[in-house]
Amino acid sequence: MAKKKKLNFYSTDPDFEWNDEPLEEELLPPQQQRLRVQIDRKKRGGKEVTLVTGFVGPEEELKALGKKLKSSCGVGGSAKDGEIIVQGKQADKVLELLKNWGYSQTKRSGGN
Repeated sequence: MAKKKKLNFYSTDPDFEWNDEPLEEELLPPQQQRLRVQIDRKKRGGKEVTLVTGFVGPEEELKALGKKLKSSCGVGGSAKDGEIIVQGKQADKVLELLKNWGYSQTKRSGGN
């Protein structure tokens, strides 16, 4: 989840009550998600990972999709801050799985 930015706010309304609850991000259906799949090795000690970015929805849904991808590929990884990391060079397999699950606007990005 992104860092929460503290807002300075002033209201002249004496009955104003501050609502500090985070807004729930709306989940787009799979066919409307524009996911990008790429191989990445930056800041990973030279090890390659498959990176899925562009997911729009709550963090719980991101983690559920990440778990499904990791178990289907038989590897580890993580899902946080709007991206899914799958260990290893799994881009072709991840791309095929996402398209089979209805994520039709998924594309491969990057040169590898």
